[in-house]
Amino acid sequence: MAGHIQDRWYKTETGPDSKPRRVKTDRYGTGKRYRARYIGPDGTEKSKSFPDKQKRLAEQWLNETAADMARGQYVDPRAGRITFRQFAEKWVATHTTEVNSREAAERRLRLHAYPYIGTRPLPSFQPGHIRTWLGELESAMPAASHRRIVFGTVSAAFSAALDDGLINKNPCKAKSVQVPKPSHTRVIPWTAHQVFGVRAALPEHLRATVDAASGCGLRQGEVFGLSEDELDYEGGWLAVGHQLKRIRGKFVFALPKRGKVRDVPLPADVADALKAHSEKHPPVKVTLPWRTPDGPPVTKSLLFTGSAGSHVRVSYFNDFMWKPALAAVGIIPEPREGERYASAPEHGMHALRHFYASVLLDAGENIRALSQYLGHADPGFTLRTYTHLMPSSEGRTRKALEAVYRAFRDHDHGPETAQ
Repeated sequence: MAGHIQDRWYKTETGPDSKPRRVKTDRYGTGKRYRARYIGPDGTEKSKSFPDKQKRLAEQWLNETAADMARGQYVDPRAGRITFRQFAEKWVATHTTEVNSREAAERRLRLHAYPYIGTRPLPSFQPGHIRTWLGELESAMPAASHRRIVFGTVSAAFSAALDDGLINKNPCKAKSVQVPKPSHTRVIPWTAHQVFGVRAALPEHLRATVDAASGCGLRQGEVFGLSEDELDYEGGWLAVGHQLKRIRGKFVFALPKRGKVRDVPLPADVADALKAHSEKHPPVKVTLPWRTPDGPPVTKSLLFTGSAGSHVRVSYFNDFMWKPALAAVGIIPEPREGERYASAPEHGMHALRHFYASVLLDAGENIRALSQYLGHADPGFTLRTYTHLMPSSEGRTRKALEAVYRAFRDHDHGPETAQ
């Protein structure tokens, strides 16, 4: 038996004959009599009290606790007082160094987990509770891809609780819990007509944003954070070293997504468009905090700015510039009077990155290079996203043989030549 059991109704003291004897304590007859105590894996003392005549139960509890520790199934007793929300709020504040990722996780839990499972104590969770929650979540969130992300965040919180010894298993990983399946919607890239049509429909001082996005594969935040020192016109390269981000309603400069600083080839026509833009709209020095709203100030000479001479307000751009341009080309419908433009997540500025990828793949660029230019963390992700846009083997065969036959026909001047 690990630990020991304290009898709080009796104590041992030395009698007049110098021999130990048991005497009643001031607590005799009141409260729970036995206190089982042991040292937990974290080095602190744990205890549990038992009533009179239940010393055997106290011994059994200590033995079971020792066995759980030996099997690696020990659960800290204090976990019974910790709810999922109490633990998850502390976990999400420290589980990542990326501010935006932390805020996104906090928002997912607050909106889609806490209202359903937030008040339940951690050790009480069973797979059935997760299945019930997923069923309720499906009604509130039809998109399986979104539910999958929320589920992943909840499962990660339970895994952290498991690592901390607060639970002995992750209920999200039970075989009976069906993880929401990812959606397999194919990327359908825009045509060149759509790209340049949207470009022409944008305000003149922001048209070159389309060139940076569709010609270099930049994300929206990277486009609006693009500074003149990142452009190497002579060498033909564009350095993606930072982006414009919005955190808690405030804009900051920060590293690109996942910290993927990269160099991207700068095509001559795109370089000419950016040069022409800079000549007509000279870069403006803008100072913003670095990485977090309370970070150190950093100054960048931005190529694209808003009407107030500062950085572009992304939400304003999306609602009052980008969507009207989409409607002008017929990508989304014009709204009725008094209504807002329809939501079009698949036609955001990210569509220009898809166009960039489709052009490079059609030209024969390899997946690894494309993944590097796009700033993806894994070429496998690039392959899964764009594999359907890659030229098929039969297509490559046709092109190769057609090139050979075309070259032969061009040099064949008839049978007389052979003589």
